[in-house]
Amino acid sequence: MSGSDLCCLVVGLKFGIALSRLHPSRHLEATIEAERLGFESVWMADHLVFPLDMSGSPHPGEDMPPVPPSTPVYDTFGWLCFLAGKTSRIRLGTNVFLLGLRHPFVAARAIQTLDLVSDGRAEVGGGAGWLRQEWRAAGLDPATRGRRLDEALEICRRLWTEDVVEHHGEFFDFDPVKFEPKPLQKPWPRIHVGGESSAALRRAALHQGWYGLEHTPESAAVRVQELQFLRQAAGREAEDFEVSLGGAVDGPEDVARWENAGVTRLVVSPWRRSRDCIEGLRRFADRVLT
Repeated sequence: MSGSDLCCLVVGLKFGIALSRLHPSRHLEATIEAERLGFESVWMADHLVFPLDMSGSPHPGEDMPPVPPSTPVYDTFGWLCFLAGKTSRIRLGTNVFLLGLRHPFVAARAIQTLDLVSDGRAEVGGGAGWLRQEWRAAGLDPATRGRRLDEALEICRRLWTEDVVEHHGEFFDFDPVKFEPKPLQKPWPRIHVGGESSAALRRAALHQGWYGLEHTPESAAVRVQELQFLRQAAGREAEDFEVSLGGAVDGPEDVARWENAGVTRLVVSPWRRSRDCIEGLRRFADRVLT
């Protein structure tokens, strides 16, 4: 089965860069240079805190956290709004925002603000999160993170589209409120659900995109096929949908392999050390983007 059969929107592979693979001191120069070179987007990871006692990993089959608790963390949407003010074309995304850790009023306002100040360049990658200890530190039960995320997403969508919103649910309860202004993108900025679990794929199939981890074209094709079946079962197969993930590409022949796998966007980090990021971006652009 070809990529065109698997995904309803693959019109030329898009390329983003992973800001999480850089020291924050390099984010601004990398973003400005990525826009100049023709990259489509930049993506920033999200955490509230890193407890000293951490276990688990977002990567299936691994038990060790991929980052130490001393990793510098910035407010995701505050930082992306800063980058929006320094750029004009490149899209600004989260990979992924832990939306369930926030009250939906806070999350909806942060996303709406980025979309407005960037003139409609916000991309929202959201997920339940892998770090259970972070949820406990925030006073929340990590066993509820999937249900809490689903309810928060529902509320955000309503805040972004409805004149008056009232909600009485499992985790959030409020009388009628108004939320203005609405995001610039209609009906809302694209929501890419992140994660590799079966639950994450089922959730992604109900939204506008999936954000995966590191893949090969072969492993990506398996995931895309799973998503296509899930979307068909949900009656969503005809709707616009994007597949974004990390992976390697060395030249035009690799681009074709990713496109045939059904991938919409490849988020890359073509550098070994943060101080080499600009040179790496330029080499990648010369080899692939042109």
